[in-house]
Amino acid sequence: MSFASSLIISPNVEISPSIFGFLDSVRDGSQILDSSRFFSRNRAANLMNKKQKRVNHSHSIELKYPILCQGGYGSVIAASMVANPAGEMAVSAEERVYNVVMKQAALVKRQLRTAGELDVKPDIVLPGTLSLLNEAYDRCGEVCAEYAKTFYLGTMLMTPERQKAIWAIYVWCRRTDELVDGPNASHITPSALDRWEARLEDLFQGRPFDMLDAALADTLTKFPVDIQPFKDMIEGMRMDLRKSRYKNFDELYLYCYYVAGTVGLMSVPVMGVAPDSHASTESVYNAALALGIANQLTNILRDVGEDARRGRIYLPQDELAQAGLSDEDIFAGRVTDKWRTFMKNQIKRARLFFDEAEKGVLELNKASRWPVWASLLLYRQILDEIEANDYNNFTKRAYVSKAKKLLALPMAYARSLLSP
Repeated sequence: MSFASSLIISPNVEISPSIFGFLDSVRDGSQILDSSRFFSRNRAANLMNKKQKRVNHSHSIELKYPILCQGGYGSVIAASMVANPAGEMAVSAEERVYNVVMKQAALVKRQLRTAGELDVKPDIVLPGTLSLLNEAYDRCGEVCAEYAKTFYLGTMLMTPERQKAIWAIYVWCRRTDELVDGPNASHITPSALDRWEARLEDLFQGRPFDMLDAALADTLTKFPVDIQPFKDMIEGMRMDLRKSRYKNFDELYLYCYYVAGTVGLMSVPVMGVAPDSHASTESVYNAALALGIANQLTNILRDVGEDARRGRIYLPQDELAQAGLSDEDIFAGRVTDKWRTFMKNQIKRARLFFDEAEKGVLELNKASRWPVWASLLLYRQILDEIEANDYNNFTKRAYVSKAKKLLALPMAYARSLLSP
């Protein structure tokens, strides 16, 4: 399990690599591809002043993780230091993500107009290439329409420039995800991901490899999107190659940021902040990050049985042990009282992240809110369905029925009309 976006992916989606025209020759050494947590103001100041102190962890999830703060989108989170693959101590997961959020927020603020709207640059293309560029965007829209129907419908309310840009980001994320989750995932190696990252760097330098890359390259000339979230998503793919267990929530949180929270950071510059919003740019990014974490945690809880059959457990090992559970219980698929209690706590945590995300959706540009609200409401309902299945996520897949999805769309639209 490698990817669930914070803003742009609808649930229960599978994509065949044939639609992208790549993964045809991925082998060892072969040429690749043919075609927060959240932060209170005090916490932010502590990090910026390098005064971060480690705090003893509590066994209570609601104390250990998001603590809602008055007066902002905040939480104070005790983050442990994490080890890199070489065994060396690195910066905490919290600080690592915080630095990326602050960098992207600063980039956007430099691009803001006085009225609060993003400065979208005009098309600058060579003669004869405009039709090819339009074709590239159209192809991205077709992929989005086919595989993310609910989100695609929501993009119809966006301005044409924002609409096309979001489609281009969507397609790049799906292509990246397919590297480790697609039919040819068994052939993917770390060196293959290194080549994909090198291709990303070329794309950011205005050297796209193919038509779909060209759409994203053009998007980057119009919106203040930073490369780091894209590189971090690739790092999440690397984690899937080398890790199948997560010893605590700090490790799992970092993984969730890499594969899902990053998409929020990619998308906010395109979706834009409402002109009448009084929220800080950082708080809007924190909310987008929260939605990505919430969606990925929901995917993890929904897919416990499916992941176990692949030998993977995306659950904090220390919390499993505290609940009296082990890997053997997961692989055996035992729905016991211990498991139900454990799942209740995990669902509670995911809902706290959804609550934090909700505070930031209204701060987005009005025309961009509908698909975000739809994503939030639909993913949150998956948690309800897990409960309705008596926490049996081993042999029963929680899903939102078409009828419930249809009911959620007008509700999401109504919420998108509210003022910040």
